[in-house]
Amino acid sequence: MTQMIATTRMKAVIGTGITGLSVARFLMGQKQSFVLLDTRLSPPNLEKIKAEFPGIQLELGELNPDTLLHCDEIILSPGLAIETPAIAAAKNAGIPVVGDIEIFVRYAKAPIVAITGSNAKSTVTTLVGEMAKTAGIKVAVGGNLGTPALELLADDVELYVMELSSFQLETVTKLNAKVATILNISADHLDRYADMRAYILAKLRVYFGAEHIVVNRNDVLTHPPLAANTKPTYFGGKADFGSFGLIEENNETFLAKNLKPLLSARDLKISGRHNIDNALAALALGDAAGIPMSAMIETLKQFRGLHHRCEYVATKCGVDFYNDSKGTNIGATVAAISGLARTPATLFVIAGGDGKGQDFTELKSVLAKNNCHLILIGRDGPLIAEAVKDVVQIEFANSLKSAVDSAHEQAKVGDAVLLSPACASFDMFKNYEDRGQQFCAAVLQLPDEEVDK
Repeated sequence: MTQMIATTRMKAVIGTGITGLSVARFLMGQKQSFVLLDTRLSPPNLEKIKAEFPGIQLELGELNPDTLLHCDEIILSPGLAIETPAIAAAKNAGIPVVGDIEIFVRYAKAPIVAITGSNAKSTVTTLVGEMAKTAGIKVAVGGNLGTPALELLADDVELYVMELSSFQLETVTKLNAKVATILNISADHLDRYADMRAYILAKLRVYFGAEHIVVNRNDVLTHPPLAANTKPTYFGGKADFGSFGLIEENNETFLAKNLKPLLSARDLKISGRHNIDNALAALALGDAAGIPMSAMIETLKQFRGLHHRCEYVATKCGVDFYNDSKGTNIGATVAAISGLARTPATLFVIAGGDGKGQDFTELKSVLAKNNCHLILIGRDGPLIAEAVKDVVQIEFANSLKSAVDSAHEQAKVGDAVLLSPACASFDMFKNYEDRGQQFCAAVLQLPDEEVDK
């Protein structure tokens, strides 16, 4: 491999989405020279971009290898793969390829709590942030969730709580987080990664340089490499010494640390067994970050969860409706069904969309052992049906509203209806938020009183 030494101090910022523009603004504030690139010929808000960055070289369309080879660093937005030919060529020529998180780490002065996982990372990130706020800690929360990392940088921040995606972690050299966790791992983004191993390796980068590691006891794929010398704290399952888990006392379940009960599971406002695990993870992370236990417990008693994540919508004619539109992969849907199933009552599950190359046979087990009725929508609804047809009753709907209407017509008092697609939304909706909003609107239009069926 020929090592190339760039002849300028120019940086290449690839991508003009939320992350890329946050990088461009940061570099302007640092008075660093850069060129802005986007693989799209007409990215959204193009005129606004030109107005905000006058005089900045802007290249659109297919990436120009010569431009990249004459920069001393490439800052890549997470939506674009490192394997893109022009980027790979520049990397092979010795040009560093990083992301906004790598830049963030260079400038962040406060400790970082780094949270990744296939599912629940937004819930746990928000929960840890709320715990810190309750304790009076000046906390900044963002990353893959909400505010881009570089827009969080401030001298008065005392703690950063960061949600990180596998795409963001691909370009991290050493995160050096005070506390790091992988909440869980299930198949996701296999339309981008060659296989599950590549996806898992990207997630494991969150542990690089971590001072303290929080590990899901029940998911071996989240465990750090044997070479990691950091002693982990475990969460999940039955409590024991050195872990956060559950204990049973007087026929009641308690969240506990080191066998000491902290609060009853009944005191949680978030519903479902998966959210108990989320609460345990947040307690373990906050404890390792130095957040007082009293503030964490108070937060757990008040926290009602996030929109589109097993969000209770309404009860119509004795049937509860839940919006889990953020359930964009199989693991999320498995967790939602496990948490909300109420055998012998029926759980009507609305699923389908853009399957991202997933193997939907992984849904069979949770559907088989719970009393479910599956209503499928979207492009890959037939793929789901083929994978699970021998374990669950299935029907198809040509729209989300018709799926809601069908579930309502069939459900009886005590049943529940769950939107948890196990798929991305882009085949039918703008995004998962749009999908969830349309579901809620359809539910709220249903009659409140029983009608003759």
